[in-house]
Amino acid sequence: MAHPKRKTSKSRRDKRRTHYKAVAPGLTTCQTTGTVHLPHRAYEVDGVLYYNGKVLIENTTVA
Repeated sequence: MAHPKRKTSKSRRDKRRTHYKAVAPGLTTCQTTGTVHLPHRAYEVDGVLYYNGKVLIENTTVA
């Protein structure tokens, strides 16, 4: 097994890790309902399932 010859300093280690960061998801606004949702995903508004501004399923609530 390979072993490090020298200790990696904290600044060197952290420089390598700077590229791993959380990214905020890109959101879009529906022109039909005005809700904010993820693009290319179905979304629910008041029990109605929408995709691309069109109704997919009228009543999604399960009683």
